[in-house]
Amino acid sequence: MRLILTIVLCVAWTLPGWAAGPTYRLEPRRIALDTYVFEGAVEHFTQENGGNILNSGFIVTDEGVIVIQTGPSLRYGEEMRAAIAKVTGKPILKVFVSNQHPDYFLGSQAFADVPIAALPGTIDGIRVEGRAVTENMYRLVGDWMRGTDAVVPTEAVLPATQVYGGHRLRLISLSGHTPADLAIYDETTRVLFAGGLVFSDRAPTTPHADIPRWLESLDVLAALDVAVLVPNHGTVRSDGSAISQTRDYLDWLTAALSRAAEGGLDMTEAMALGIPPRFSSLAVVQEEFIRSVAHLYPKIEQSVLIKIN
Repeated sequence: MRLILTIVLCVAWTLPGWAAGPTYRLEPRRIALDTYVFEGAVEHFTQENGGNILNSGFIVTDEGVIVIQTGPSLRYGEEMRAAIAKVTGKPILKVFVSNQHPDYFLGSQAFADVPIAALPGTIDGIRVEGRAVTENMYRLVGDWMRGTDAVVPTEAVLPATQVYGGHRLRLISLSGHTPADLAIYDETTRVLFAGGLVFSDRAPTTPHADIPRWLESLDVLAALDVAVLVPNHGTVRSDGSAISQTRDYLDWLTAALSRAAEGGLDMTEAMALGIPPRFSSLAVVQEEFIRSVAHLYPKIEQSVLIKIN
């Protein structure tokens, strides 16, 4: 029996992919002229998905390729780059990273030979928290992270319209989901890469959230003439309904937690609040609601406490 097991293991080791580790099997989907998305799962980070829970993308311009988000690991970034090369032989011109959350930038090592651009606030956030979030990702998804280190973006961007090979990209500086949220609107195709500000059929995450600012940012995005909206988490849509869905959830969340604090509920009691049926279709809504209470409730409680001098 031991001999048979040894033979099986030796044969398995020679199979493609066994020794190399797991693979994301990234497949780009064309969503508009020259524009592609790698769609992630609507889940939390797990050992099974390797942290692949966001929608990264790229635009093939006449001059070269613009990459938007680099994924949760070095392995993801390498597979992303290989998948892009199957679509086009054009060089990669630039990478944009929309915020400081790990699945947006931890694949950046695979793009170290090109400019990696982000808002100044995102650069600061990655510089301060990059190592800690990388270590946390190792704990969450294990071997998928092998060889991954945090790379701080090399180029600070400000609000502007930049032209790359016939595509006019409007860089929009916003905040609320994190202290600095970059949205990218392609005026040529009317495709909006909304970053982490818009969630589609998935409950929003709030570890760095400032919800009043987030709602203001949604107003800015809602005013755009959008043909295709790419949320960084959830379903790609051909209208702005994901913006209103995100707004509806954030409005309810804020109101529900404010009422709970005014009613004297402690954090555990607030976590037990019922979620309205209209949000039952959102992926991971119960888990994200509990996390949001932990993130947001202490500050909301402080805002309603009676101050005694």
